[in-house]
Amino acid sequence: MSLWKGFGAGLAAGAAGTTALNAVTYLDLALRGRPISSTPEDLVEKLVASANVEIRGDEESRSNRVSGLGPLTGLAAGLAVGAALGLARAFGFRPNFVAAGVIAGAAAMAGTDAPMAALGVTDPRGWAAKDWLSDAVPHLAYGLVSVPV
Repeated sequence: MSLWKGFGAGLAAGAAGTTALNAVTYLDLALRGRPISSTPEDLVEKLVASANVEIRGDEESRSNRVSGLGPLTGLAAGLAVGAALGLARAFGFRPNFVAAGVIAGAAAMAGTDAPMAALGVTDPRGWAAKDWLSDAVPHLAYGLVSVPV
């Protein structure tokens, strides 16, 4: 597989994996009646502050923009991890299906949780088991769907 084909296949797999992650997350919200997390929007706020840029608009417009940008950070992470996995596959990295799914899910989880922890948006060290499950299960779905690159 060429690098470009690996990259493109990885992007497509990352998009499919991100869709699976979102579906599992929204199903969890619906089944348990839990609120949606504000961490994507909090991440945007921290990134904007650290980059010393401004999101313009009145209070409502600005809030709506942040609400739109928050989920896009997750989509970007999912596409980036997928692309990286596609490139790794083009270089010959081909673990079995389950191992590849776990690796992809862990990479996606690290790709979203590490920046949030580094910026102080969340502290995984203080998460309860249910918090870890709420994060790990959708990321595992991401990984298993994004494997057949």
